[in-house]
Amino acid sequence: MSTGVLVIGGAGTFGRRLVRGLIATTDLDVVIAGREIERVTAFADEMRAGRRANRARARALRVDANTVAPDQLRRSGTFVVVDAAGPFQGGDYRLTKAVIAAGLHYIDLADARDFVAGFPHLDPAARKAGVVALTGASSTPALSNAALDRLTAGWRGIDTVEIAISPGNRAPRGLAVVRSILSYTGRPVRVFHEGHWVSRPGWGMTTRRTMRGLGKRWISLCDAPDLDIVPQRFGVRRSAVFRAGLELSILHLGLLAASLPVRLGLLPSLAPFSRLFRNAADLFTPFGTDCGGMVVTATGLAADGEPIRSTWTLVAEAGDGPFIPTLPALAAIRALADGRLNRTGAIVCAGLLDFDAIEREFAPYRITSHIETERPNR
Repeated sequence: MSTGVLVIGGAGTFGRRLVRGLIATTDLDVVIAGREIERVTAFADEMRAGRRANRARARALRVDANTVAPDQLRRSGTFVVVDAAGPFQGGDYRLTKAVIAAGLHYIDLADARDFVAGFPHLDPAARKAGVVALTGASSTPALSNAALDRLTAGWRGIDTVEIAISPGNRAPRGLAVVRSILSYTGRPVRVFHEGHWVSRPGWGMTTRRTMRGLGKRWISLCDAPDLDIVPQRFGVRRSAVFRAGLELSILHLGLLAASLPVRLGLLPSLAPFSRLFRNAADLFTPFGTDCGGMVVTATGLAADGEPIRSTWTLVAEAGDGPFIPTLPALAAIRALADGRLNRTGAIVCAGLLDFDAIEREFAPYRITSHIETERPNR
């Protein structure tokens, strides 16, 4: 079997971090792919010139995910294709279908609710081809669900779940990430709340949380895959919400104010203004920190039937936060390469990767995690 990994968007915000992780921690060949051959070639040259040049078997390949044919993917000499570029919001499955038709494994970093929800329709084709097609191998739903599996193991029931992500203000802001947030800001988002499915405005349900190691930060409702997956997988009885936040209050609350025209029906979406919003946010880059984090909290009944509340907190320091979305994908690639992940089909990455397998990928970075459990009746 080939030992090559083809990373689409390999010179982008998250793709380049996945490539660095592959080169630093595996012996796998890496093909850095994208539409701009000059950009991917420059990054491949940088990787080959690094301290690990004897292992940095990186090369560049021009690939347009919108038009790539199975034959081109097959000729790449790789066994798995990773889509680290998207866009996934409003995206289609052309690349995924081409990868499956080429007889290669597929992994993506999708965090788009509709894209992830529709992914299982590719299952018959993936099974027939004998390949693994994995979506959502990122912070959500892969890492969030792995943390929930760890927190709630053995519980009799789960009442509430809250998942929150807050990057540091100095973290890179790719245009695709900004467009993703703006695509649902102010628009109706379906969420399981107080025992019922209700509609709430995106970037609404705003609250302020104290996040261990980060202090107080604003967080608001995001349209993420976990809003569908968590209530179903865990049988949540009351509420399950996914929120995210911007570290600086002026940016977070400013976006909340900007959502009003969409809420009132005066604008269909803020997405067309993505570049404007990113440029405005970039003016504040000198402020805030480069520390980000993630919090998963669950309440319910423990194995003994008594109330329990458990919280998992992750903190990334010194700019290492942007590596987090790539680490579940890195764990999945490692599992494919050594034969531990051998289930075929098109699969949503929720409950597939063990928490320990993802946590081991934290080691090279300034990333720490902590679990705290409270028993109110004790």
